[in-house]
Amino acid sequence: MRDQAEKLRMKMLENEGAIGRSIAVVSGKGGVGKSNFTMNFATLLAKEGKKVIVLDMDIGMGNIHILIGKSVSTSLKDYLDGDFTINEVMQEGPNGLRYISGGSGMSSLMEWSESMFNRLIEGFEHLQRTFDYILFDMGAGAANWSLELLTAVDEIIVISTAEPTAIMDAYSMMKYIYLKDSEKQFSILCNRAFTQEEGQDTLNRLSSVMKKFLSKEVMILGSLPEDPIVRRAVREQVPFVIGYPEAPVSKTMNRMVSIFVHHRREEIHAPSGERGFLSKLKSIFSKGRD
Repeated sequence: MRDQAEKLRMKMLENEGAIGRSIAVVSGKGGVGKSNFTMNFATLLAKEGKKVIVLDMDIGMGNIHILIGKSVSTSLKDYLDGDFTINEVMQEGPNGLRYISGGSGMSSLMEWSESMFNRLIEGFEHLQRTFDYILFDMGAGAANWSLELLTAVDEIIVISTAEPTAIMDAYSMMKYIYLKDSEKQFSILCNRAFTQEEGQDTLNRLSSVMKKFLSKEVMILGSLPEDPIVRRAVREQVPFVIGYPEAPVSKTMNRMVSIFVHHRREEIHAPSGERGFLSKLKSIFSKGRD
């Protein structure tokens, strides 16, 4: 396995300037609108001409495809089992973005066979060479292999609502990840805010506790307003930024994407090197197998 890992490392270094950015979208608890945010965020990134892929990692309960009125017959699990190529499990979404369903039966990275892990690395290497952004729509909370994946991605987008339990859970999630990797970049947003003040207060609380207790700065993306258009778009199975581009929530989402892209421009195009996504995944797997 060491020889294979070394060959992969050398291949990565040959073209490291072309490596895309891996981003996990997380929440401390369910019901905060994480998947809906991810699909609309990705849709606008694709509209900006970015090459984007979304991986639905809410294993067994993934709903990315439902939000856009699609059905899926293949999944990441099918690729890992060797039944399909990585391109064959990709589906096309709005504005030309791609997405992959997680499928069922996924477990801890440590329980995978070596062949499955090698296919994971090969597949993710291909995605990094092909896409500017790789968005992982993670399952709510902290469970199994998702925590291992979170320690490897380049950065984290954390979604909360104004509910005290959601704020606490979001902080707990960031703290866990921070203790694994203090250099991890975090962006935070408040979803379903009834007022601008409520959203800003939520973000201030999250930002201040991260700075006070962990001495960690986070990037504030803003707050998405509670908007009936969102529920209507979900029923119609269309991203609200496409179905209702003039709605307040859509305009706010556009601002968030602009903030994210411009603020992260230098980092996004910077080479990941040996501390990059694939390198960290390999390290996690190796430690678990020793």
